[in-house]
Amino acid sequence: MRVGFVYDDRYLLHHREGHPENKYRLEALMEGMAQRGLLSKVELLKPFEAPAELISLNHDPQYVEEVMLASRSGEGWFDPDTYYNEYTFLAASLAVGGVVGAVEAVLEGRLDAAFCAVRPPGHHAEYAKAMGFCIFNNVAVAARYLLKRGLERVFIVDFDAHHGNGTQRAFYEDPRVFYFSTHQYPFYPGTGSAEERGAGEGYGTTLNLPMPAGAGDELFKEAYGKVLKSAVVGFRPQFVLVSAGYDLHRDDPLTGLEVTDEGVRFIVRSIVEAAQEVGAPAVFALEGGYDLGVLSRCVPDTVEILLSS
Repeated sequence: MRVGFVYDDRYLLHHREGHPENKYRLEALMEGMAQRGLLSKVELLKPFEAPAELISLNHDPQYVEEVMLASRSGEGWFDPDTYYNEYTFLAASLAVGGVVGAVEAVLEGRLDAAFCAVRPPGHHAEYAKAMGFCIFNNVAVAARYLLKRGLERVFIVDFDAHHGNGTQRAFYEDPRVFYFSTHQYPFYPGTGSAEERGAGEGYGTTLNLPMPAGAGDELFKEAYGKVLKSAVVGFRPQFVLVSAGYDLHRDDPLTGLEVTDEGVRFIVRSIVEAAQEVGAPAVFALEGGYDLGVLSRCVPDTVEILLSS
């Protein structure tokens, strides 16, 4: 497998000391990649700065401008959880550009798959609102980009411990994009019940599998070994995007799930196998995950699975 890996030191500039979503997350996973000798086995991709027009495929143009102006003003907060500094707009636009660039490389056949080590994360970001550490919804923009390129069916898998409210809302009435999520529930941000199935023409293309606090490998293996594979085969997507949130791990300080390293590997293998079964390529994009040891182990595990698929 020709696997791309997106990274840029400029992602580290969006940083606030003491905040769980910080530059050390990427430093830890890059150290893990280096220790395993994986950086020589992947094709390193430099992200481009996504222009406002591209970001606005999924976001209010006025909101995009507001983020830009906020960054220029210095440091502050979009909400009680989501900070910004003078480099936030740069990092967030590079995050979008990193994921879209990887998707484009795979779509054009230059790569078979990719992992995007980007930040800030994106799946809580809504049309005109930053939320939950997220500025722009990187995966949602990438899905919009794929639709603009003429694809008719895109599948999004989100295994972050927090429900991706922003991604779900973006495609809730759109039958072209299937949103599949496992997440701790009830938990932040409060969305993601099993009853949320989509609306209008999009009814049935949202599938939430809420997990109780304490859920571990057994429940997740059932979700990804059976339910996910059935959903992918039924939808037959042309492309699979993955919101890869490693805060489902038992060591994560912010969440209450009990998934182990082996559980994470099972989830990733199941996603890759399901995508291959329908002939769809997969691109993974980093979302949450706040234990540095977990990131240093589980992101390299993910990349190794992609390389060996």
